[in-house]
Amino acid sequence: MAAVSRAVRRLVVSSRRLHASASEGAARESPGGFVHPAAVVHPDAVIGQGVSIGPFCTVGASARIGDACQLHAGSHVMGDTELGEGCVVLTGAILGADIPGKTIIGENNVIGHHAVVGVKCQDLKYKSGDEIFLHIGNNNEIREYCSIHRSSKCCDCTVIGDNNLIMGSCHIAHDCRIGNNNIFANNTLFAGHVVVEDSIHTAGAVVVHQFCHIGSFSFLGGGSVVCRVNKPLQFLCQKIILCVLLTNLLRLLLQY
Repeated sequence: MAAVSRAVRRLVVSSRRLHASASEGAARESPGGFVHPAAVVHPDAVIGQGVSIGPFCTVGASARIGDACQLHAGSHVMGDTELGEGCVVLTGAILGADIPGKTIIGENNVIGHHAVVGVKCQDLKYKSGDEIFLHIGNNNEIREYCSIHRSSKCCDCTVIGDNNLIMGSCHIAHDCRIGNNNIFANNTLFAGHVVVEDSIHTAGAVVVHQFCHIGSFSFLGGGSVVCRVNKPLQFLCQKIILCVLLTNLLRLLLQY
């Protein structure tokens, strides 16, 4: 029994030494930062200073991670993807894809749990092998389970500006152009080629048809479906309109 105990102690000590040496070796790859020994970082990836990469993360060969970024456990950076300084990628998020083209994400962005950003679009006109692109600006918060796709053709680009709050489960499709200082509530869905200007608010479960244009300072109420151009400063709330129509109809019926 004593021999077994000594063997177990030796195994634990050797395991701790191995873990420590692996941690030290990984940390040397990211000056001033830390790469967990359970992370898989390709030797060709460019890792900035002060970067923290948690367990079970993967960083591809063409990835570039800016200074002071944090990759939480189980997040992934794939393909030709550039992540600016000070970004936080939360657990389960996937950035980029191993397809031609590029994903550029600016500085101080937060990518939420299990968000999927910079992957192939869902447009049938996309041809395998085409270079497709996504460009995201600075200071955006992209919450959990959002999906943001690259463009559908090499001559286009999906673009998101600065200082946007994109709440949980939103979808921004291929070739959309999103401006600055927008707030999109949960389950807001933008189809392909939609243009959204600046300082726009959407309530929950808003659906915007492809090729629509939403003007600056518009407000889209919960459950609205936009299938035409929306002018600046316009308030759209189809739910309220529908309720008013039903209320008036009920009043007419009660008069008879």
